[in-house]
Amino acid sequence: MGLQLYLNLLSQPCRAVYIFAKKNRIPFELKTLDYLSGQHLSEDFGRVNSLKRLPALKDGDFTLAEGLAILLYLSRKYNTADHWYPSDLQARARVDEYLSWHFDSVRGTFGTLLWIRVLAPLIDIHLPEEAETRNLQDQAKALQHLEEKFLQDRDFIAGDHISLADLMAIVELMQPVSAGHDLFEGRPKLAAWRGRVEAALGRELFQEAHASILPAKDVRGCQIPPAMRDRMLIRIRKIV
Repeated sequence: MGLQLYLNLLSQPCRAVYIFAKKNRIPFELKTLDYLSGQHLSEDFGRVNSLKRLPALKDGDFTLAEGLAILLYLSRKYNTADHWYPSDLQARARVDEYLSWHFDSVRGTFGTLLWIRVLAPLIDIHLPEEAETRNLQDQAKALQHLEEKFLQDRDFIAGDHISLADLMAIVELMQPVSAGHDLFEGRPKLAAWRGRVEAALGRELFQEAHASILPAKDVRGCQIPPAMRDRMLIRIRKIV
C-alpha cells in the first residue's frame, strides 16, 4: 500500500501538506474526510490517528499526525529541494525561528475570523462584536511582526527562496481573506510576498488548494452531528 494522506482542504495545515506533496510530485492517495459531518471522528480514522485530527499520514504500517511533522517527513523521505528546509545551519534556523513563532502567534489568530463569521453561526452561536475587534487587532500586530521581524527586505522569510516557513504562513493568512477581510490591502510588502509565494508554488496549484475557501464555502444549513458540535464548542470557547 502506498502513501495515503488524510486531508480536508478547509484546514490550513491540510492545505500546506497537499500543496507540498503536489508541488514536489510526491505520489499519494488522497483520503478526503468531511469535517463538518465529523468523518474524522470515526473509529476507522481513529486507527490512523487516535487524536482524530487532520492532517494524517499513512505510509504502509507507519502513521503520523500533525502538519509540520508530516511536511518534514515528506521532505526527508522524498529528498525534496533543499530550499524547503535548508541544510545550511543559519538558513534552517531562520525557518525554525519563524515556525516557532508561527504556532504561538499566527496559528491561533488568523483562523479566528472564519470561526466568528462563518463557523460559530452554524451551531447558532453569535460571538460579540468585541471578539472580532480584538481579533482584527491581534491580526494587525502579528502582520507587523511578520513584515518587520521575519520578512524584512527579503523575497521570502528565510532568504531568496520559498521554504516551509512561507508555505505555513500563506495558508494561515488566507483564512481571513476567506471570511471577507482582505488583510493584504494596504500592505504592499506583504502583498508582493504573497505574489512571490503564489508564483513559486504555481498559481494554478495555489488556487486549487484554496478553492473551497475562496470565497468562503457556503456551509449554511449543514447538519452538524453532536460529536462535531462538541469539538466546535471547544474551539469557540477559546475565542471568547
